[in-house]
Amino acid sequence: MLLVAVLVCLTTRIGVLRAKTGISILDGGNDRVAVEMRRHGNFVEHVPLLIVLMAIVEINEGSPVFLHVVGIALIICRVAHPLGLRHDRFQTPLRLIGAVGTSLIMIALGLMALWQGVRAI
Repeated sequence: MLLVAVLVCLTTRIGVLRAKTGISILDGGNDRVAVEMRRHGNFVEHVPLLIVLMAIVEINEGSPVFLHVVGIALIICRVAHPLGLRHDRFQTPLRLIGAVGTSLIMIALGLMALWQGVRAI
């Protein structure tokens, strides 16, 4: 549910900005629109796959503690990333936490799902 709240926030931000700027599609050369698009886009590019991986691990009787830790970390990372994403600076601490954390979560879930699959054979 918290990830839905983050998505609604990101969707609302880009929608309001598009209404203010009159930019319907793409970014119109506007850095603010481009950043908001990437904040939203990055979320929707990563979170659905991670939710599916979490479901696979859960269905295959994955550890509830593991899933809770991963879920909490995912929320933290997906809140940190858009806060740290800026057009004028490539590296910010929050962007690093969000990007690296999300990648580590994806690796952990992928390995766990793979292990569960191998173990089931």
